[in-house]
Amino acid sequence: MREKRQLVGEVVSTKMNKTIVVKVNRKFPHKTYKKLITRSKKYYVHDFNKLCGLGDVVKIIESKPLSKLKRWRVLDIQKKAVI
Repeated sequence: MREKRQLVGEVVSTKMNKTIVVKVNRKFPHKTYKKLITRSKKYYVHDFNKLCGLGDVVKIIESKPLSKLKRWRVLDIQKKAVI
């Protein structure tokens, strides 16, 4: 069995029940020009205890499909946002 992927990203939405949206940025060099390019992707993440807030930095882990779009769970909160 393969290792489950883990990603770190910022919470951008907490408006759904037990679900948060996490934006994950990745940087890679352009093939020709070698300049760093930033791309981002949003993931729907299961937050059972509703502990995450807007702007928190969280670590997420792959899981079985929990709904139509949710395939990730919150592993831990790395940094709480300052309100």
